[in-house]
Amino acid sequence: MSVSLTESAARQIKKQLEKRGQGIGLKLGVKKSGCSGYAYVLDYADALNENDAVFEGFGVKVIVPESDLEFVDGIELDYRREGINEAFKFNNPNVKGTCGCGESFSVG
Repeated sequence: MSVSLTESAARQIKKQLEKRGQGIGLKLGVKKSGCSGYAYVLDYADALNENDAVFEGFGVKVIVPESDLEFVDGIELDYRREGINEAFKFNNPNVKGTCGCGESFSVG
């Protein structure tokens, strides 16, 4: 199982945690949503739970609940600026389809 992040994503996570003033990393999970099945959920992590997996890159921790690992295994978290928009991007090799609105995805 692996989750990785780009240097750009790590910089953004560090910046957000510093601005917030606390937190040990970024929590990445999934929830049932939309027409394709699942949507990504990002939140701050202030503590580790017993069933969390921890991945680290560029000095930043990404915490994933074990129950969500199968959906995000192999994912690369990126942060990109495109025109006036800035956002985290999810490069997930397991995604078999996305919905038209781009809000949800399915895995095979």
